Amino acid sequence: MPQPQRSRGAQLTTDDGAPVVVRRSARRRRTVAAFWENGTAVVAIPANFSKAQEFEWVGRMLEKLRLQGAKRSIGGGKRRPATDAALAAHATELSGRYFGGRAIPTSVRWVSNQNSRWGSATPSDGSIRLSDNLRPMPQWVIDYVLLHELAHLLVAGHNAAFWKLLETYPETGRAKAFLEGVSFATSRGLAASDGAPAAQAARVAGSADAD
Repeated sequence: MPQPQRSRGAQLTTDDGAPVVVRRSARRRRTVAAFWENGTAVVAIPANFSKAQEFEWVGRMLEKLRLQGAKRSIGGGKRRPATDAALAAHATELSGRYFGGRAIPTSVRWVSNQNSRWGSATPSDGSIRLSDNLRPMPQWVIDYVLLHELAHLLVAGHNAAFWKLLETYPETGRAKAFLEGVSFATSRGLAASDGAPAAQAARVAGSADAD
């Protein structure tokens, strides 16, 4: 069972680097709960739990959250927004799986000032930026944009060699169609699928492909 990680003086984190907060409540007698709150894993336990009980139950509940996230991913649903550290680790894993580890990013971050494109890559310094607008989208769409930007670290343009790289990802066609659908809907002022107002959804619009 995965256990929470903490070095001396450091923030408690999950295996993939997300912060963990333990909340003790006098109202709780026996029940333990865990949930995501703004990218932080929150574990709520009874106030009278010992440190040993806290350690045991935090580990159990983090494993439960991990399994719930995996089920949503398999079903094509939404996943929690990843931290920059988790996003960078995931990008490295994707590069190894689909590109033989040849694309090596030096920095992978979520950014809030990128509303006209889904992602961007700078081959000269190896940095990749993903728009915050991708956060609520299915994981297979986020993976496509990450791979799109990773491919740009190897091939600058959108030529045949570039698309041949992306052919190794089985969801490329589906993800492109998904993003094209979002762009079409937002360009028409339609509400986003998650119920966001049309004006907010319109800010997500950009090119159908990542840059």
